[in-house]
Amino acid sequence: MKIVPIKEIEAVFAPREWAFARERQSEIKAHWTALKATSPALFDGRVLLQYERCIEDGIFHARYLATDYSAFLAWRDFGWPDKTIINGFSMAALRARDGAFLLGEMAAHTANPGKIYFAAGTPDPDDITPGGEVDLLGNLLRELEEETGLTSREVSVGDGWTAVLEGQRIAFMRPVTIDMDAQAARALILSRLAKQAHPELADVHIVRSVAEIDEARMPPFGRAYLRHMLAR
Repeated sequence: MKIVPIKEIEAVFAPREWAFARERQSEIKAHWTALKATSPALFDGRVLLQYERCIEDGIFHARYLATDYSAFLAWRDFGWPDKTIINGFSMAALRARDGAFLLGEMAAHTANPGKIYFAAGTPDPDDITPGGEVDLLGNLLRELEEETGLTSREVSVGDGWTAVLEGQRIAFMRPVTIDMDAQAARALILSRLAKQAHPELADVHIVRSVAEIDEARMPPFGRAYLRHMLAR
C-alpha cells in the first residue's frame, strides 16, 4: 500500500485492444452469467481501465482503454491476471464540517453488496471529454450525485488528490466537504435515497475515529486513506 499526494491528474483515452478480454472471452461470459444469476440488475456497459501511468512533478499521467464491465469484473475476480492493467478511479472523500467522514454501504443489488465505500465508480465513456481526456473529477461528482443525491452545488471540492495505490487498484481520493454536521448530512442523504427507485446505497456510515473503521467491510485502500487522514 502506498499513499501519494497528487497535484493534478492528466488522463487521456487512447483506445487499444485488451488481450485478456479477447483470449478469455468464454470464461468471462460464464463468469458474467453466474454473477447475473445472483445480481440480475448488473449491466454490462463499457468501462475505462488504465494501461499506462507515471508521476512527474506531482502530475499523474495515465492512458485508458475501454472494455466491457463483464471483462473488468472477471479480471478482478480471477485475481487480476494482467498486471499491466490498473483500475484507476476517483473517489469523493466526503467530510462533514465537524470533521467526520461519510461513507456509503452498497445495496444488495450492486456488484459489491454490503461493502462500505466513499462514492465512486469505474470511469466510463461518458467521462471522456470532446478533447479525449478522461475527466475523473467530473466522474467523481456524477457518482456522488447518483449515489448520495448530493449535487455539486451542495458540496465544496478541495484542492489536489491523494492517490492510494493498492495492487491493481489506484483510488484517486479528492476531499469533498458538506457544510453540515455529520448526523444532519447523513439524514439528508438518507432522505434522498428514500426517493430513489433503486438506490445504490443501503445506508450511510459516519467515521470520526480510527476505532470506527470497519475492517471487514471497507476495502484496504479505503481503510488506509481514513487512517492517513484521521492521523493528521
